[in-house]
Amino acid sequence: MSSSTLDLGSILATLTAASRRPRYAFLVLGLIAEAARADGRAGPWIRTRTQGPEGEGERVALRDWLARQLAPLAANDRRRATLRAKVAARIATQDAAVIDAAVAEEALAIGRANVSRAVSDLVRAGLVRRHYAGRITDHVNRGGRRMAVYAVEPPVLNAIRSRPTLV
Repeated sequence: MSSSTLDLGSILATLTAASRRPRYAFLVLGLIAEAARADGRAGPWIRTRTQGPEGEGERVALRDWLARQLAPLAANDRRRATLRAKVAARIATQDAAVIDAAVAEEALAIGRANVSRAVSDLVRAGLVRRHYAGRITDHVNRGGRRMAVYAVEPPVLNAIRSRPTLV
């Protein structure tokens, strides 16, 4: 794929060849591009728009932020009802607030796994690069309290943001 002919259609075609869930991967790519700085890198932390205790947005890990952004897609899904029934049986309580909190926590964990799979598809397609930023050192592999950083390739970022050049 040449960068001069890169557009949303060619990105979708590339994803279709590299992913079993190209539409979901494209949504993840769009959110990463939205969160990315001018150099195309997003993470390891994202500042949300919700106000925290100091009057600024809450600081959230990139993968958690992506999972939270995509969670409403599955809110009315039949699998969410099945998940709710499993969680209610496991925690053995009738308190709706406790069940809702447990379902939200489990849905976030599932969402993180789905985001990771989608990013792996994006990396395989050559649209995104991934590395891990650590407290002490950066590394290509996760572990050791390192957090994911995703870098959208410049031609892809330009096509998504519909700008001829990066700022």
